[in-house]
Amino acid sequence: MRTRRDPLARVPRAVLVPAAIAFVLLVGPLVALLVRAPWTQLPELLGGDTVLPALGLSLGTASASTGLCVLLGIPLAVVLAGADRWPSPLRRLARALVTTPLVLPPVVGGVALLLLLGRVGLLGSPIYRAFGFQIPFTTAAVIIAQTFVGLPFLVLGVEGALRGVDRRFAIAATTLGAGPWTRFVRVTLPLAAPGVAAGAVLSFARAIGEFGATVTFAGSLPKVTQTLPIAAYLALNSDPDAAIAISVVLMVVAVVVLVSLRDHWLQGIGR
Repeated sequence: MRTRRDPLARVPRAVLVPAAIAFVLLVGPLVALLVRAPWTQLPELLGGDTVLPALGLSLGTASASTGLCVLLGIPLAVVLAGADRWPSPLRRLARALVTTPLVLPPVVGGVALLLLLGRVGLLGSPIYRAFGFQIPFTTAAVIIAQTFVGLPFLVLGVEGALRGVDRRFAIAATTLGAGPWTRFVRVTLPLAAPGVAAGAVLSFARAIGEFGATVTFAGSLPKVTQTLPIAAYLALNSDPDAAIAISVVLMVVAVVVLVSLRDHWLQGIGR
């Protein structure tokens, strides 16, 4: 007989089988990766001439792109959080455009970046003519691609946090003579700090795992644009153990990020 403390007491039995299948489908590949990982060779594989530079490049570019996401995403989130006064169609369009990279196939994102910033792109062409510098297939292109896919995570997290801030604190600051900028920096932003942190961590995780847009826009030049996901893909044919080792590292990063966030991200987008 089920007790009230049984977590499955109120769950219909008919959903248990498909739920179990879904769980196995989601967790099974991760378990297989851990089981097949060459644990004894892991230090040697991760310290190789290919993996170690890719790891350093991934950490560096992901950190840089996360910084860009914070720098650009907070102002954009502030604008969207205050968009309630906009006409409804314009408000919906703005949010749809900002979140499009979340559902856009990564390769399509890379093609779009090429058309914008490539040597003959809308912005890339005048930049090349003026400075003789092309953005694609450089480390800067990796950072831009990672920022493109990671920015929506920060914007959504910060916007949700800003909407959850109690406006009475801002009103109290206004009565004490605080201007808009002081009110935002000293009152609103500190209260929204958990949302900013959650968005930044998710942006970092998305950036370090980015593959499609990066390989399309930046290529796979060793020590220049070859990040960990690209190195894992290339190693599948030549060195499967190295590919598995890299995959384990990326999986660990993802799990650590999700465990550290707990339910903060879900709370942020649910506001």
